[in-house]
Amino acid sequence: MNQLKLIEWATGEFDNTAQSKEEPTWYVPLRLWHRLLPHRIQGKWAIFAEQANFLDLERPYRQRVWVLEPQPNGGLAVQYWAFKDPARFRGAGANPGLLEDALEPALDLLPGCWLDVQVVGDVFEATPREGDRCCFTYDSKLRQVVLGFEASETQFLSYDRGVDPETGQSLWGALMGPYRHQKRLAYPVITPAE
Repeated sequence: MNQLKLIEWATGEFDNTAQSKEEPTWYVPLRLWHRLLPHRIQGKWAIFAEQANFLDLERPYRQRVWVLEPQPNGGLAVQYWAFKDPARFRGAGANPGLLEDALEPALDLLPGCWLDVQVVGDVFEATPREGDRCCFTYDSKLRQVVLGFEASETQFLSYDRGVDPETGQSLWGALMGPYRHQKRLAYPVITPAE
């Protein structure tokens, strides 16, 4: 699988302006940044992700890191990591210099937060592994998120949605289908340091 092509397509600056205008009840206007980390995590390439509501771009949220994991069968998987101190990296989407310190000691592995990546036509589709539950603690409460995305040359679809870990009821995110982000700016791919 072409890891470099996934990185080229998935990194950049995106927004869902058109979708939020067409369906304002279900989709808030978001800006989404995906930046290749300047350092590898456990020897693997990694992408920083962050988003912000267009009405409050100065307060981005949902900082996370995807570590790209080549698989023995030639496939690719994505393992999610969280920042131990997300506030320290807040705004790195717009200010990538903040990512110089985004090294493994600043991160926590999120067990169960895996996506398997497949190429379907000219799209990379990333779906949760069978039986996995992506859970983490936030504000002293157990949280669960169902992850997923599709990346093409010009668009990034996010299926991420928060669910109640006890009932499975959807709480936020892609409740009525994916967030459809159009790529507005491509970022150059620079080989990260070891």
